[in-house]
Amino acid sequence: MCAPYFYCCRSNPDPDHISTSYAERQNLNIRMESRRWTRLTNAFSKKAENMAYQIAINFMHHNFIRKHMTLRMPPAMKNSLIEYPMTIADIVEMLPLPVAKKRGPYKKRPTDSDS
Repeated sequence: MCAPYFYCCRSNPDPDHISTSYAERQNLNIRMESRRWTRLTNAFSKKAENMAYQIAINFMHHNFIRKHMTLRMPPAMKNSLIEYPMTIADIVEMLPLPVAKKRGPYKKRPTDSDS
């Protein structure tokens, strides 16, 4: 199993190779892979919290699972963050166990005999 950890990366990039096209390409990939951004689908997120979860899952898949054509491996593997391409099962193992919320009392429905 892959244990989650935080990794701080600092570098001194060459100003000649800095471009917004990398960020724009990443944004396009995420938008094309996720239809939750459009309101015309059943998967549209009404809650901001659900949208944040969906974005996190999408970025995990994009960077840790999906093999990119030019790299022939996931970007995280290319940057030595992981040793092998992860699977969906690896991501599921990293999730915390769900905690069931206690439900409140049910309201009684009015019936014809109550009136």
